[in-house]
Amino acid sequence: MSVDPSTPQPPAAWHALDADEVLRRLHAGSGGLSDEEAADRLVIHGRNVLPAPPTRSPLRRFLEQFNNALILFLLSAAVLAGLLGHRIDAAVIVAVVLVNAVVGFVQEGRAEQALAALQAMLAPTARVLRDGVRREIDVAGLVPGDTVLLEAGDRVPADVRLLHARGLLVDEAALTGESVAAEKTEVPVAEDASLGDRTGMAYSGTLVAAGQGRGVVVATASATEIGRINTLIGSVDVLATPLLRQINRFGRRFTAVAIAAAALLFVFAVFARDYAWLDALMVVVALAVGVVPEGLPAVITITLAIGVRRMATRHAIVRRLPAVETLGATSVICSDKTGTLTRNEMTARHLVTAGGTAVASGGGYSPEGALALERGGEADAGMRRLVLCGLLCNDAELRQRDGHWQVDGDPMEGALLALALKAGFEPDMALADRPRLDAIPFDASYRYMATLHRGAGETAELYVKGAPEQLLALSTRQLDGDGEPQPLRAAFWESAIAEAASRGERVLGFAMRTLEHAPERLEQEQVAGLLFLGVVGFIDPPRAEAMAAVADCRSAGIAVKMITGDHAATAAAIARQLGLAEAPVVVEGRSLDGVADAELPALAAGADVFARASPEHKLRVVRALQSRGAVVAMTGDGVNDAPSLKQADVGIAMGRKGTEAAKEAAEMVLSDDNFASIVAAVHEGRTVYDNIRKVVAWTLPTNGGEILAIVIALLLGMTLPMTPAQILWINMVLTVTLGLVLAFEPAEPGVMRRPPRPSSAALVSPFMLWRIVLVSLLFTAGALGVFIWAIGRGLDVPTARTLVVNTLCVMEIFYLFNVRYLHMTSFTWRGARGTPAVLWAIAGVVVAQLAFTYAPFMQRLFDSRPVALLDGVVVVLIGVVLMVVLELEKALLRRLGWFEELALGGARAYEGTRA
Repeated sequence: MSVDPSTPQPPAAWHALDADEVLRRLHAGSGGLSDEEAADRLVIHGRNVLPAPPTRSPLRRFLEQFNNALILFLLSAAVLAGLLGHRIDAAVIVAVVLVNAVVGFVQEGRAEQALAALQAMLAPTARVLRDGVRREIDVAGLVPGDTVLLEAGDRVPADVRLLHARGLLVDEAALTGESVAAEKTEVPVAEDASLGDRTGMAYSGTLVAAGQGRGVVVATASATEIGRINTLIGSVDVLATPLLRQINRFGRRFTAVAIAAAALLFVFAVFARDYAWLDALMVVVALAVGVVPEGLPAVITITLAIGVRRMATRHAIVRRLPAVETLGATSVICSDKTGTLTRNEMTARHLVTAGGTAVASGGGYSPEGALALERGGEADAGMRRLVLCGLLCNDAELRQRDGHWQVDGDPMEGALLALALKAGFEPDMALADRPRLDAIPFDASYRYMATLHRGAGETAELYVKGAPEQLLALSTRQLDGDGEPQPLRAAFWESAIAEAASRGERVLGFAMRTLEHAPERLEQEQVAGLLFLGVVGFIDPPRAEAMAAVADCRSAGIAVKMITGDHAATAAAIARQLGLAEAPVVVEGRSLDGVADAELPALAAGADVFARASPEHKLRVVRALQSRGAVVAMTGDGVNDAPSLKQADVGIAMGRKGTEAAKEAAEMVLSDDNFASIVAAVHEGRTVYDNIRKVVAWTLPTNGGEILAIVIALLLGMTLPMTPAQILWINMVLTVTLGLVLAFEPAEPGVMRRPPRPSSAALVSPFMLWRIVLVSLLFTAGALGVFIWAIGRGLDVPTARTLVVNTLCVMEIFYLFNVRYLHMTSFTWRGARGTPAVLWAIAGVVVAQLAFTYAPFMQRLFDSRPVALLDGVVVVLIGVVLMVVLELEKALLRRLGWFEELALGGARAYEGTRA
């Protein structure tokens, strides 16, 4: 049989067709294809491999570090300085730019590697039927229509429609986020079923956890679910972080202002002051070099690097440097549920018998906790028989490794073992009293597991667990609280099952039967006439620290939204326990399919939980939130999370259970898979951004004050109060000391009680702009005032200039203490004592200035002179006056109610528009 390449593509809803129809549409048989037919189809469909990801050469990655307006302006200034003989100035600027580029090059990860990581999800070989004969072939040779054989431990090699399944469980966590392996059957499901509910499908890249299966390949390569995710990742553009956008805007505006001012000054010097054009050009370039904050990019990079180190100590490993700051701007965190907000450990929580309901305390697989009836008292006989059934009808094992309890086997069976230990059972003794004789393993076709155990004398005991509705159908009686049989009340159990489902619990039923004689072999016919014991509700409990972290987020103005592949009821129950909202608004993925892109932002903003979400749903939700100006952090661990991780402003992957595809798409990896670590990282991110703003607030007005003093002197025809070499000295000595220590500043009090800043907020807020102008004028007044005062006293020009340089350095020291606190007064004991970094930096500046003033070799280099003690006291007093004036200004703005609004740059207004 052959396939016409012009035949229309078969439908994507293979899960909704029965097996015979699937084979008919694929022109295939259950015995597989022939080699000739497979070869023909390989030509049509291509090899079963994902497209190779695009890569960037190291040279290109390095050159991209210079794609920044401020960096390009610095390089232009360096070239001009070099051409005009200012070689030291040029060398300093070039060195700073190169350091900035190298640090960024080393820290930056490659997001494109997410595509390469997907290749590792594909199995290397596959077992197929060709011409009715079982063979093992290279996975790249699979084509639609091939019959694939699946066994426990296999990685599914392509998207497969199952033809036969026996006890088949497939771990689809990488695609759906489900913490429990999915049961598979050959039965078709509804066409609109979500990915996690398509029980008749096995998808490429997922792992067979148990059982056996046979199926026909319906999609390969890019046509598979994992291939579709691959395409989604490639369609996502890498976003610039808020800080990079702000620095670029600042750099462009700064460049335009600097060029315009330099041109005007050049024209004035030539035509108004009769400077020769070459002399005027040299003065203008020297001033331009002086005004350029050449140390700013390096200090920003160092500040980010310090943030990376701090975050690493809090279990957050940053792969891309700007992500440190972006976390500080985060206004919405979209979090996966399983393992991030929850423990990823199933726990038996509620037990319901005919005699009452019991609650098991504790969490996870740890046997610590107790079993107690809701009405008070200890577990009755019926309850203990239920727990014993869960202990005996069980193939899992609990082990303690490195202080943590872990399960080998099915997570729900592990939870039953922990429950038995909490109830006081000794598993070894229980098995010794009732040794297992035979078992019927779980199978999705009959939906139960049964074990046969030796009882008293020649009797045998049959214990069964499985789907509660199936066990109710096989039962005729129920066990009461006293351990006595009574007629089965089906309506009672249906109500109990519905109540457990409303709590988001997964429910298992338990039953038993006593046989007069132990059969040689346990058969399914004997699993009938059962005594129903009760039901157990299981839940993956929320992390205690995650609940506290969610509360911290809400106080910080950060919205937390759960986006999960799990069921709506389960997700809603966890959301209530976590405190996402008092009445969480839950939206199912299928509901998003009918929502237009224009309407989605409002829906995304109002919802708290997105359940049964596919990769496309997650991607659309993130984009919708970003369209409203939100800065979105997205967590994830599976391949299905990779597109949204890459789209988010900050993608956060799980380090323990995350796939390589998720880690490569993310900017940050959590080494402990804990949501609380995200909140700690946000705290550090806000601190980093505050410190960057402090660096800007300190650097620009100090540079501005120096240059403004020179410009005013030039405009008034005065002698210049400083030489270009002295300007360079101030910039060099202060940038590597005082400018750098702001990167080490601890967080200001209340950093997590402020609302997140808007993504569109300028790096220079209204308060900072006002502060830059005010401080520049105060520095100018101090420099010119000291110069005029010194000349008026008859001091020579070199001595007067030496006093000006020392005055500027002292003023910058006192201004440093003022700018260390942008949101509160600096007149506190904590503010006065500084930090070790601040004290060491001040000591360095003092030593450098003493050398500048009194060392003979420095006097020859910079034309400086020694100054009298009284003059030095006057210089220090000028710094004190500056500090007092700026603190009074802070107090006045706070009294008028303007301080916080100006300092936050409009964040309050943004808070009012947040969803």
